[in-house]
Amino acid sequence: MERGFSSIVPSFYRRMKLPTRSPKLRDGAPRARRWAALALAILVPLGPAHAQLRLPGVPTTPSVPSAPLPNLPGPTPGPLTAPVRSADSVVAALPLQELRQRTIGELMRRYPERIEADPAGEPIVRGELLLVSPSAALLATARAQGYSVLREQSLDGLGERIVVLRAPPGTGTADALEQLRAIDPNLEVDFNHLYTRSGDDSHPGHASTPGPAPPVLRSAPGSRVRVGLVDGGVDAHHPALRDADIHHWGCGGHTVRSPHGTAVGSLLVGKIGPFRGAAAAASLYAADVYCAQPTGGAAETIVQALAWMAREQVPVVNLSLVGPANRLLERAVRALAARGQIVVAAVGNDGPQAPPLYPASYPEVVGVTAVNASRNVLPEAARGPQVAFAAPGADMAVATERGFEPARGTSYAAPIVAGLLASLLRVPDPAGAVRAIAELAQSATDLGEPGRDPAYGWGLVGETVRVHPERMQAYLRSAR
Repeated sequence: MERGFSSIVPSFYRRMKLPTRSPKLRDGAPRARRWAALALAILVPLGPAHAQLRLPGVPTTPSVPSAPLPNLPGPTPGPLTAPVRSADSVVAALPLQELRQRTIGELMRRYPERIEADPAGEPIVRGELLLVSPSAALLATARAQGYSVLREQSLDGLGERIVVLRAPPGTGTADALEQLRAIDPNLEVDFNHLYTRSGDDSHPGHASTPGPAPPVLRSAPGSRVRVGLVDGGVDAHHPALRDADIHHWGCGGHTVRSPHGTAVGSLLVGKIGPFRGAAAAASLYAADVYCAQPTGGAAETIVQALAWMAREQVPVVNLSLVGPANRLLERAVRALAARGQIVVAAVGNDGPQAPPLYPASYPEVVGVTAVNASRNVLPEAARGPQVAFAAPGADMAVATERGFEPARGTSYAAPIVAGLLASLLRVPDPAGAVRAIAELAQSATDLGEPGRDPAYGWGLVGETVRVHPERMQAYLRSAR
């Protein structure tokens, strides 16, 4: 049975009788450098493991390489055992921790004709099912049983084809999915799940403002740092983003500015006064998957945005979005990893005991948690093996339509890690992606247990990106 890095590397250490716990990864520590070098020596020659995904009724598709995160020396993450140092009040964190469920409930109450819950309670587009590269025979059978084809698209860059089916009249979405699986148990089919933002923002349409439509740009890869963002619309006219090189995608060529997309984008490429994004000089490829629509953030749209990132060869892509596991999204993430592109995602704010959220919990994704100014992990942040890094996510200013305001949540930590990785990976490259992650891990300040742990991952990075709201307000007053 084929295995990923997470299973290969620990067994290698056991055979070599090397310690499986690492020293703390700190800048300039000789032992940390030796560990990182050892990790690279092991990981790069191995190359990515392969996961064969076969679809019925069609020729065997090429294997989709799976490139899990490099398992740098350290204890294998598991249940929360590391001491979580936090001065924050859990009570104070409850509004953010409960935000996702409140958002889901509000969406389903306001748009019952378009949004419903799947059997696990996660929001989905009512009546829609996503099929990955279905055979002509399967589609013919589905049509004969009352299903209708709503949309069909080839995802250039990801090597996938998706078909969106409408459930037969009078058949519930969950029942329709089970019927399709009964027709072909090997069929790659799932709901069209909706993904919510992982920060202190409200539902996808909140405070979104239409604006002038910048052109959708395509550019040849060059030496300039490039970083991708899959989120709400970015306000390119904000003072912190006015001079940024931003390439837009989505919403039919229109820009629909959103508070969350603008805030996250500013932490990537914003620049004004003391405020500097983690990749302030980079070109930003911003995909709006919400467009102020009730069904914004659908898995189908997110995957289309990732296909655009693949075509544009954007080396690092940030998703500050959370939701359930989805087969189409998983395939897209694997395809990007196979191309040597790094996907960074927020681990979410549902709390330390909550089930894993996606896409951060896919093994190919760099999951990011958030800490406050005292370096304490936010009590509402998720914990587990999906946590790769910690970054500032509270006591910080972000760009908003009102200038700059405080922000809190793992949404705002993820772009900091994405920006730092973008500076280390200029072009998509599988081996280069492994090296970039290992180099960032080497520079991290280890918190919690030595080595990687389920609360802080490999440690804290990007601390200098945080600008306290009071400092930003003082700058703005002095600049008047």
